[in-house]
Amino acid sequence: MQGEVTELLVRWRSGDADILERLMPLLYRELRKLAASHLRRSPGYQTLQPTALIHEAWIRLADQTSVNAEDRVHFFGICSRLMRLILIDHIRAKKTQKRGGEVDRVELDEATAGTTEAGQDVETLHLALEALEKLDARKAKIVEMRFFGGLTAEEIAVHLGIGTATVTREMRSAQAWLAREMGGV
Repeated sequence: MQGEVTELLVRWRSGDADILERLMPLLYRELRKLAASHLRRSPGYQTLQPTALIHEAWIRLADQTSVNAEDRVHFFGICSRLMRLILIDHIRAKKTQKRGGEVDRVELDEATAGTTEAGQDVETLHLALEALEKLDARKAKIVEMRFFGGLTAEEIAVHLGIGTATVTREMRSAQAWLAREMGGV
């Protein structure tokens, strides 16, 4: 299946928009896991279901004339980023509601942040990741792929063409930077 997915992604990258209809059934189960992971890390979104998150991301993807997804892992990285941005949009909309919705909290767990101290808000994490991306795009990509995408260090290493030890080292460095940036240290 991975070979078929990669072939379809290459065709989509070359501008064949009809490929999306063939990709969805092949990728739906993994996209659902990805969406559920995002929602677990953003507590308080009982009104937002994984299916709705998948469909919103898919609609945004369908609006693209082509997506530069090199392979399956890269495609899920793109989807993960889209889902994160959708959640941020949802948070911002909730904050501007007439009755003033409060910002939901999300804790960075030990596997992804190196700390279990006070929860941090998703929007603050998003802004911190954007700042990290300006300083070190690869570290930001590693955090995004691990925290939001749920990829293992090995999968990230393959996708980025670096060693697993480098992924682990850069993840720890990024975690420390994010903790400082978000006021956790």
